[in-house]
Amino acid sequence: MANTNESFPSMENQQLSQPGSKPLEKPPDLEAPDRRWAWLEIDLDAIRRNLQRFRRHVGPDVLIMAVVKADGYGHGAVQVARTALASGAKLLGVANVDEGIALRKAGIIAPILVLSQPPAATIGLILHYQLTPAIDTAEFALALGEAAAAMDRVAPFHLKIDTGMNRVGVHYADAPDLLRTIDFHSGLQLQGVFTHFATADEVETFEFGRQYDRFLTALEEMRYLGIDPGIVHAANTAATIRYKQAHFDMVRIGIGMYGLHPSKVTQPLMELRPAMNLYARIVKVKPVPMGEGVSYGLRYRSPGNVLIATLPLGYADGFARELSGKIDVLLHGRRLPQVGTICMDMMMFEADQRAKAGKQTIQPQVGEEVVLVGQDGSEEITLDELAELLGTINYDMACRLGMRLERIYVD
Repeated sequence: MANTNESFPSMENQQLSQPGSKPLEKPPDLEAPDRRWAWLEIDLDAIRRNLQRFRRHVGPDVLIMAVVKADGYGHGAVQVARTALASGAKLLGVANVDEGIALRKAGIIAPILVLSQPPAATIGLILHYQLTPAIDTAEFALALGEAAAAMDRVAPFHLKIDTGMNRVGVHYADAPDLLRTIDFHSGLQLQGVFTHFATADEVETFEFGRQYDRFLTALEEMRYLGIDPGIVHAANTAATIRYKQAHFDMVRIGIGMYGLHPSKVTQPLMELRPAMNLYARIVKVKPVPMGEGVSYGLRYRSPGNVLIATLPLGYADGFARELSGKIDVLLHGRRLPQVGTICMDMMMFEADQRAKAGKQTIQPQVGEEVVLVGQDGSEEITLDELAELLGTINYDMACRLGMRLERIYVD
């Protein structure tokens, strides 16, 4: 049997072209709406205005960290970081070393905190790219200090304290002893101390109060031992909105910067403007006779007198198959139902052609723009609406939509 790899001539150094044609010297320069008829629009002015609202809320003396992990919650970490820094944020928060490196390679020089202790193997990268790690073990801290001292440098870090979320961090009762254990090392500099609240967005306040008190206890013990905790921070978006006593020296603004609320509890307390909108253009319109099915499984059957329009996005773009038949799209300021099973790359919606009193029928056209997240006239579809239908949260929906869709930035 012939070797499959030898059955075809090598493509190395060959020009890809049609027979009898010359290859293009330069490909056409097409923006996302023309290259692919589905795209996200990110409103940078909304991010700026949201941060201004938080600035007014916390006052001039509290620092703001802009949390841009998960590629800026699907909004684009680099562009959001630049906008946030230009809008008064002083530090950036990321989830891991790779996210910090990506910001550095984009030319961002502001302090970047990795919000949980990274693997020890990344210490060389941390020092090279001048990232600030969170630490919660003496072993990691001393390894960081030794590596920094070998380079005749001092490595800054923030101590992460677990006050009850029980995820990562040093236990609040052990935090002062950990700092005393590593305090001798000349290669280390404690720049901050922080914790993370598990229930700041919940109606119930007891657990928040318990975490807050534990954090205060740890801080008091540190100061009693003569340790300066540096920048003290604890408040995520929800705690920033609800609990002024938790502002300390700095607040960490994540979901709120993007114009989304962490829960219904905070919605009445601060007005925010969503920064993410999603659009698509119709790629196909066809009448489907009564009784004929649409999409995989043919679970939707045409009632007749409808037009079925196809949009070029699907569950690979963040619209889970579980949303099939549950969501609407906006066209000409009207809600139209999505029908049939949502595919990997496509979904369909229905435009009813039956005459109804007081309403004109909508005739979808190929190339027309449809709103999937955002506003059209008096109608609006929000990430909160989609998240509720899917049984998840708006954080999740924003990250899903940011995985494959191209982003267009407006200001």
